[in-house]
Parts: sequence; structure tokens; C-alpha cells
Amino acid sequence: MNSVAVVTGGGTGIGRATALRLADAGHHVAICGRRPEPLERVREEITIRGGVALAAVCDIREPEEVEAFIDRVMAEAGRVDVIVNNAGGQFNADAEEISVNGFRAVHRLTVEAAWSMTRAVAHRAFIPQRSGNVVFIGFSPRRGIPTFAHAAAARAALENLASGLALEWSRYGIRTNCVSVGTIATEGLEQYDEATRTEWARTIPMGRLGTPDEVANVIAFLTSDAASYITGSVISVDGGADAWGVGGYPPPLIDQ
Repeated sequence: MNSVAVVTGGGTGIGRATALRLADAGHHVAICGRRPEPLERVREEITIRGGVALAAVCDIREPEEVEAFIDRVMAEAGRVDVIVNNAGGQFNADAEEISVNGFRAVHRLTVEAAWSMTRAVAHRAFIPQRSGNVVFIGFSPRRGIPTFAHAAAARAALENLASGLALEWSRYGIRTNCVSVGTIATEGLEQYDEATRTEWARTIPMGRLGTPDEVANVIAFLTSDAASYITGSVISVDGGADAWGVGGYPPPLIDQ
């Protein structure tokens, strides 16, 4: 029986690269997101490469949509073996400008929705079958990121969730890990000019931005039998950014 992998936010960026990489590794892949067009393009890519994919629109912030999506996956595939919680969202703002609603919106999508999906998969598949792999996506540098205090805090919660679940769910044969990614050259970075992207690359010890494929390769490893003794861990895929720190100058002091 083929292994089945669920990837949220599977239509673009790291989610797309992960879906393709897992399909190449032999998984049947189920992807979800809020926009049907990119999901369908990825489903077609996987099919052309000889894989099997299911694509469905799902707003993971809504528990009933999560349950409906997992219902469909279980009905069509019969099991789930991997869940990659890739979907997320954030905006940049100075900390003092982040409203309670803005803070809550980021945490709802990044933490609460990831838990909703993970919980649904655990109850319906992982715990009954006594096996499973959970991957969360965190941020690097892990110390915090200027103008992303709310988002970095949310991603740090996922790191802690990964280790906490490892303590409780290892008894069911479930492994949980977090991949903390640095600045990755996804479609989202195209809104920034070349000079800005070049400056970001200068703050990274390896001197360049990462690629979605480089993140997907690590996720594929973590969810494979080759990583069978790895759980509760945080793996940074960031070109050395976390080891270096913020890599820039702190904001100037403001006169009283």
C-alpha cells in the first residue's frame, strides 16, 4: 500500500516543492490551499511525473473544512502517513504597530490551524494505525526577526509543539519535527526588488537565498525511514542564518 502525504499550502513555494518531492519518493500526495488554480497545476505536474495526487480547496482556519478535507483523503486513499503543515501567513510591521487582531490573525493561521489539521490527522489516521510523521514549518533566525515579532512568536510555538507532541505521541509510533527555514526564494519574494533580495543574501553566511527544493529535500528525509530515530527536533534550513543571528545593524536609538 502506498504511503499518503498531506501538504497544506501545497500550491506554491515550499508546499509545491514538497508535494513534488514526496510524490517523486513514491507517496500519494493530497494538497490543499485556498486557491484552486495553483493546486490544480501542482496536481497536473505530479500526474505528468507518474504520481498520484488529490487537490482540494480548504481554508485550514475553519475546522469544518479541515474535517471535510481529511474525510475526502481517507475516503479516497484510506490512510495518511505524513502531514506537512506548510500553510501560514504573516505581514511585516513594527511591533508597536501590531494590533491585537493582527496578532491573533497570524497565530490563528500559523498555530491554531496547524494544530487543527494535525489533530484531525492524528485522530483519524496516525493513532489508529500506530504510525505517522508530522512536520511543522518554523522561522530562522530562531531568536526573532525585526518587524515579524508576531510571526516569529507563532513559528516558535510550532517548534515547542513539535517537541511536546514527540513526548506524548512517540508511544503511538508518531514522529514530530519542525523545519525552521530562512529566507527562501519563493514567489512571495518577487514583490521585493533585486537590491533588497541582494541585501538579504549578504546577511546569510552562505551568501545566497535558499530554494524551495532545498527545504523539500530535508522534509522528504525527515519523513522517510532514513530518519526513523529523529523526533522532537528542530532542523534549520537557512544557510547558517540562525548561527549568525540577525546579521544586520540594530535600529538606532530614539531620542527622548
